[in-house]
Amino acid sequence: MTTEEPRRAIVVGASSGIGAAVAHELAARGYDLGLVARRTELLAEVAGSVRNAHATRTVEVYPHDVRSLSEVRGLFDQIVEDLHGLDWIVYAAGVMPRIEPEEYETGKDREIVEVNLLGAMAWLNEAARWFAAARKGTIVGVSSMAGERGRRGNPAYCSAKAGLNTYLESLRNRLSRYGVHVLTVKPGFVRTAMLEGREGGTFWVISPEEAARRIVRAAARRRKTVFVPTRWGLVAAVVRVIPSFVFRRIEV
Repeated sequence: MTTEEPRRAIVVGASSGIGAAVAHELAARGYDLGLVARRTELLAEVAGSVRNAHATRTVEVYPHDVRSLSEVRGLFDQIVEDLHGLDWIVYAAGVMPRIEPEEYETGKDREIVEVNLLGAMAWLNEAARWFAAARKGTIVGVSSMAGERGRRGNPAYCSAKAGLNTYLESLRNRLSRYGVHVLTVKPGFVRTAMLEGREGGTFWVISPEEAARRIVRAAARRRKTVFVPTRWGLVAAVVRVIPSFVFRRIEV
C-alpha cells in the first residue's frame, strides 16, 4: 500500500474573491495550503472556512501586504518550510480603485502597479527560483482581460495587467526547460469586490467559485493561457484588431 505524495500550494491574495475560491478548490483536491493576504481577519475567516469544508491536512495563514517587497523572500522561505515543500503558487492579489474620467492620480497608479505587477513579480520570482531548482512546479498568475488593450477608463490597471501578461510569458519561456509550468489567467467579469458599483455594461458575469474551478482545471492540464470563461478569448481576438481611432470612441 502506497501513501499519496503530499501536495502543497501558496495562494497570495487569499482573503476574498478569486483567491479565496482557489483556496477552497485546491483544498478540495487535497492540497496543504499557505494563505497570504493583507486583511488579517478576512484571511482567518477564509482559512477557517477551508478547514471546515475540506479534509485538508494543513491550512496556514500569513498576513502580508504585497507592497512590502522586502518581506517576500523571507516569508516565502518560511511558508515552504512550514509546508515541507511546494508544488503550486497562485498569485491572485489585485486592486482596481475607481478612476474618474478627468482624474490623473499618481498615488492610485502606484498602488495599482505595486499590487498587480510588482507584488506578483516578487512572489513569483521566489517561486521560480524554488521550482527551477526542484525541476517541477506550477505557477499561476491571475491577470485580466484589461491587459489586452489600453482602455481609457483605468490606464494604470491596464498597464499593470499588460505588464503581468508579458512577465508571465517571459517566465514561462525561461522555466519551460526545467519542467515548470506557468499559466496566465485572463478573467472577464467575476462577481468580486472589484465589480461592486461597476455593474453597468457588464455581461457574462461568473462567480469566483466558477472562475476558480476553471483556473485550477486549466493549470492541472498545463494550459499556457486561459480566458475565464473561455468565450472571452473571442472577445480578446476582436479587441486586439480594432483600430485605435475606433477603440478610443467605444471604450469607457
